[in-house]
Amino acid sequence: MLAMVLRAIKARIYPNDSQQQQAMINFGCCRFVWNQLLNMQIERYANGGSFVREFDMNLLIKTLKNEYSWLKQADSTSLQQVSRDIQDAYQRFFKKKGSFPKFKSRRFPRQSYTSKCVSNNIKVIDDHHIKIPKIGVISYRCGRQIKGKIKRATLRLSATNKFYLAILVEVDVPLFEKTNQTVGIDRNVDNLIAMSDGTIVPTIHFDKNLAYKKHQWQKKLARRRARALKEIAWDKHNRVLEPRNIKDFRNVEKARIMVAKYSEKERNQRTDYLQKLSTKIVKEFDLIAIEKLSTKNMLKNHKLARAISNQGWYALQQMLEYKCKWYGKELELVPAKNTTQTCSACGYLLQQSEKLTLDVRAWVCPKCHTHHIRDVNAANNILNSATQ
Repeated sequence: MLAMVLRAIKARIYPNDSQQQQAMINFGCCRFVWNQLLNMQIERYANGGSFVREFDMNLLIKTLKNEYSWLKQADSTSLQQVSRDIQDAYQRFFKKKGSFPKFKSRRFPRQSYTSKCVSNNIKVIDDHHIKIPKIGVISYRCGRQIKGKIKRATLRLSATNKFYLAILVEVDVPLFEKTNQTVGIDRNVDNLIAMSDGTIVPTIHFDKNLAYKKHQWQKKLARRRARALKEIAWDKHNRVLEPRNIKDFRNVEKARIMVAKYSEKERNQRTDYLQKLSTKIVKEFDLIAIEKLSTKNMLKNHKLARAISNQGWYALQQMLEYKCKWYGKELELVPAKNTTQTCSACGYLLQQSEKLTLDVRAWVCPKCHTHHIRDVNAANNILNSATQ
C-alpha cells in the first residue's frame, strides 16, 4: 500500500555571483515585509484592533509594493509566503507552542525565504539543475532524486555562508510491513534511549568529538573580535569619515565561519544518527510508546542542560511522530510521572524514603524482589501505560 505524504528534500546549491545577488535581494525584501507586517499587527493590537488575516495582509503587500518600488525585484510568491508565516507564528503563539514573533535583522548570519510553486515556476531540469523563481536555473547536489509534485522551496543561507534549498514535495511512500511488535522507550541522560525489550542505545557525544578544535576557534574569535572593537572605537574617537564596522575585519569573519562550521558539523552528525535510529524503530515496531517530557523546563537545570541538548530528545520525538504517520504505525505519548519509581512487574510505587536518585542505575523491588535495570524498567512502565 502507498500513502501520500509531504517530504522535504535538502540540497546544496551553487549560485553564481548574479544569482547570489538576487538571493540577497529576496532575503532583504522578505525581511522588510515581515518587519512591516509584524509592526502593523503589534500597533493594531495596541489600538484595540483585531488580527489581520493572511488574505488581507496580501492586499497590504500590494500597497507596500506601490510605496516601495524596489520590492518588485523580489519573487512575488515569497512575499505572499511571509503573510502565511506571520499568521502561522501568531497561531503557534496563541496555542502556546512558540514564542511571540520577533523582528528580523539583516545582521543575523542565517537568512531564508520561501517560494511557492505556481504554474510550474519551480522545476527540476535534470539531476543537477533546478529552476527557481527570479534566480533562474541553478546547479545543485543532493543525495536523492527529487521526485513528486513540488509544493514550495525554501532557499537558505547558512552561518557558514553556504546556500541550501529545501524542497517540499508530495510523494507516495510504501507503508512498512506490520510486525505485531510493541515497544516502550525511555529517554534518559545516561544513555540516549532504553527500550522495553532490553535494548540500550548509548549516547554519542557529538558535542565532545569536535570540542577541542571548536574551542580553539572560539578563543581566536573572542580575541579577534575584542581587537576589532578597539579599532572601531578608535575610528569613532578620531572621527574618521568612513569608520569601519565588524564586517570589515576579515580575520573576525573567518573565525566566526570556522566556529559555525564545527557547530554545523556537530548538528548534522546528530541529525543523521537520529534519522537512522528513528527509521529503524518505526520499521521494527507497530506500537511505539514514549513519555511526554518538557525539555524546555529540564534545560533550566544547568547541571544537565548540556547533556540533554546533546541527546536531541525532542528531535527524536518529532521524527517518530511524522514517520509513524507516513508508514502506518502508531505512536503513544504517556505521562512521565512515576515511570522510574514504579515496579513494572507488580506495580509497587516506591515510598518517599525509597525514592531512586540519579546515580542508582539498578534496584530490587521491595515487594516482589524483582531486579530492575532502572531505564529498562521505566520503558516497560511506559509501554504498560500505553497498552492499558
